[in-house]
Amino acid sequence: MFRGFATISFTADDLGAASAWYAELLGVQPYYSFPPAPAEPAYVEFRVGDDEDELGIIDRRYAPGSAGDGPGGAVMFWHVDDLPGTLATLLRMGAVEHEPLTEREAGFATASVVDPFGNVLGVMHNPHYLEVLAARRG
Repeated sequence: MFRGFATISFTADDLGAASAWYAELLGVQPYYSFPPAPAEPAYVEFRVGDDEDELGIIDRRYAPGSAGDGPGGAVMFWHVDDLPGTLATLLRMGAVEHEPLTEREAGFATASVVDPFGNVLGVMHNPHYLEVLAARRG
């Protein structure tokens, strides 16, 4: 039934600022924007990581439901090779610590931040992710 992560969507009041912030963080520009230029976009999407997972950002005016006044929703954790360095970059770029870097069992470690647009962004070191990646590469 569930085949893998497809897209995670964040929201932002200022889609242009969020798109620029994530482009700087990820080192890539969005590959998709709707509606197409010259119209002002209501949605942008990035492809990120080894499997080109999709990170979408929706203009909050078009987002389903309401998350209330604070950060919320599911926390999607992205594997990163340098968790302390990634966390430092996020904080330097204006994100605010949500959960500090926490060592877990068996080499797992997690942290999360709230981006400047109110979304919780999780990052982690995940040995299982690395094992699957190594097996895929043979």
